[in-house]
Amino acid sequence: MADRFVLYIEDNFHNRRIVNKVLASKGIRVVEAEDGEKGLDMVRELIPPLVLLDITLPGIDGIEVVKRMKADDVLRHIPVIAVTASAMRGDRERFLEAGCDDYLSKPIQVTELAEMVDKHYPAH
Repeated sequence: MADRFVLYIEDNFHNRRIVNKVLASKGIRVVEAEDGEKGLDMVRELIPPLVLLDITLPGIDGIEVVKRMKADDVLRHIPVIAVTASAMRGDRERFLEAGCDDYLSKPIQVTELAEMVDKHYPAH
């Protein structure tokens, strides 16, 4: 079986731990970046099949990360799920307009996370 993994760009340790536990149970390894700049570098280096992206990050924020990804011919095909505590009216639309493929609000719901990863993870 091929190594299934996602890149999770998130500065909060507890959120990373939850996502790791949920996805490990599905046989998916989580590669982590703690800020937007490092995350973008890792996207370019690894070309991950799926990116989970916090919006509020140190350095460049998630909106800028996804905009740079979608402006790059090599990276634009990678699905990006915004995973964020930003849940004000219009936030979801703003994230989708910036280039995210979907939106998951925090606190993270285990079932919803698993279903969203299944939905967006590329077929083998």
